[in-house]
Amino acid sequence: MEGFIIFVFWKLGLLIRLHFIDRKKNSKFPRFESGTTLVLLIFLGMAAGAVFLFILDRFLRFCQSRTSVDIISAVCRPCGTVELILSKPANLRYNALSFIFVQVRELSWLQWHPFSVSSSPLDGRYHLSILIKVLGTWTEKLRDIITNAPDQPQNDSQSQPSSITASVEGPYGHESPYHLMYENLILVAGGIGISPFLAILSDILHRTRDGKPCLPKNVLVIWAVKRSKELSLLSAVDAQHIYSSFPDKLHLDIQAYVTQESEPSLEDGKVDESMMSPSLSTTNGSMMSSLVGTGNNIWSGIYVVASTLGFILLFGIVEVYYIKPFGISAWWYRGLLFTLCMVAGVIFIGGIVVYFWNQWEKRSSCNEKWTVDAEKSKLVHCGEPILHNEMSMTSLSSLQTTRYGCRPDFQDIFSSFSERVGRVDVGVIVCGPPGLQSSVAKAIRSQNIRGSWNQAVFHFNSHSFDL
Repeated sequence: MEGFIIFVFWKLGLLIRLHFIDRKKNSKFPRFESGTTLVLLIFLGMAAGAVFLFILDRFLRFCQSRTSVDIISAVCRPCGTVELILSKPANLRYNALSFIFVQVRELSWLQWHPFSVSSSPLDGRYHLSILIKVLGTWTEKLRDIITNAPDQPQNDSQSQPSSITASVEGPYGHESPYHLMYENLILVAGGIGISPFLAILSDILHRTRDGKPCLPKNVLVIWAVKRSKELSLLSAVDAQHIYSSFPDKLHLDIQAYVTQESEPSLEDGKVDESMMSPSLSTTNGSMMSSLVGTGNNIWSGIYVVASTLGFILLFGIVEVYYIKPFGISAWWYRGLLFTLCMVAGVIFIGGIVVYFWNQWEKRSSCNEKWTVDAEKSKLVHCGEPILHNEMSMTSLSSLQTTRYGCRPDFQDIFSSFSERVGRVDVGVIVCGPPGLQSSVAKAIRSQNIRGSWNQAVFHFNSHSFDL
C-alpha cells in the first residue's frame, strides 16, 4: 500500500511539472521543453504502469478472497496451537516457504491475518495446513469456536451452532524454494516459527523418498521454546508415514531449547490424544481459489491483455467524446479520468475474463470432486484429529536433543557445525522474533569474518512476511 501511495504522489508531481512545461507562453522553464519532457514522460509511463499493475493484482486477489474455503479439519492442540487444514485445488502452486492470509467471517469481515504454511506441497494434492498460535483476541475467539464445537458426525454440520467460514488470500512468498539450494542447512526457529520448517522437513523427506531434486543432505534444526509442551508440534510432520525408516541419505539433527523450564516435565512434549479438542469440519463445496497461485500463464495473459485493451479503449472513448468536445484542459482532472479508466478497464473488461477463469476453475474442481472426497476420508476418520501419529512423534523424538533452562549459543553452534562440515556453503534460515534474527545475524557475521580458509561460509536468510 505504501508503494501505491508513493506512486500516486509521484504521478501527481510529474503531472504538475508537465503542466508548467506545456504552457509555452507562460512557462517559467522554457529551456526544459525538449529533453526534460521526454524524460518526464518516460517516468510518468513507468509510474502509470506500476499503478496499473497494482490495480490488476489487487482486483485479482480480491476476487480470489471472496470464496469460502472448505475446512477439512480444525483442531486445538494441547500446547494451545490451532491447526487448520484447508481444501485446495490440485493445480494450486506453492512451496514450503509460502504463507497465506486467512479471514474468518464469524470473527471479523475486515481482519486478514498471515500464517506460514506448515505442510509441504508433496503432503497432498488437495489440502494445505497452517498452525496458529493463540496470542490475541482474534486467535482466542478462533480457539473458542473450535474447542466449543459439539462432538458430532461431520455430515450433521447443518445443526452445529459453532462453525467457521474461512476465506483465503494467497499463497504469497518466494517463487523459488531457496531451502533446496544448500546441501548443508541450518533452520533456526523461535516458538511458532517452527511452522515453515515443519513444511521444509516434510518437503525434504518427500523429495528424498521420491528421488526428486533435493540438495539438503545435512540439516540442523535449532528450536527455542518457552514450555516443553510446545515440542508436541513436531507431530505435525508424519515422518513415519512419509518414510517407513529414516533415510540414510539425510542427516537430521533437532536441538530444542526450553528456556523457561529447568527440568523436563512428565509429558516432555508427548502428544496425548485425549487432550486434543474435537476436530471441527466445515463443508460448503468450495476449495481455495487458484486465481493467484496457479501460475496459469494462459489465463493470466488473457486477463492482463484484456484489461489493458479495455483501459485503452475506455480512455480513447473518454478522450474523443468528453475531453475534446468539452475542452477539458485541467491537468488534475485529466489525470483523474486517466486513473478511473484504468480501474474501469480492470473491473469491467478484466472482470469478464476473471469470471470465465473462475468458471473454468469450478468445472475443473467438479471433475476432481471425487478425488477431494477421497482425500478428506483419508485425512479425517470419525472426527478424530488428523495427521497425528504416535509413531511419527517417536521417530522425530529419536533425532531430538532437548536442553532445559538455557538459550542456544549460536556462536558455539556455528563454530561446531563449521568444524564438522569444512569449507562449504551453509544456508541459515531464521524464523522468529526480531531479537532472535538479530542474534543469529550477528553470530553469522562474526563467524564469517574470523573464520579461516577451511571454515564454512554461512548465508543468512530471514523468513518473514511483515508487509
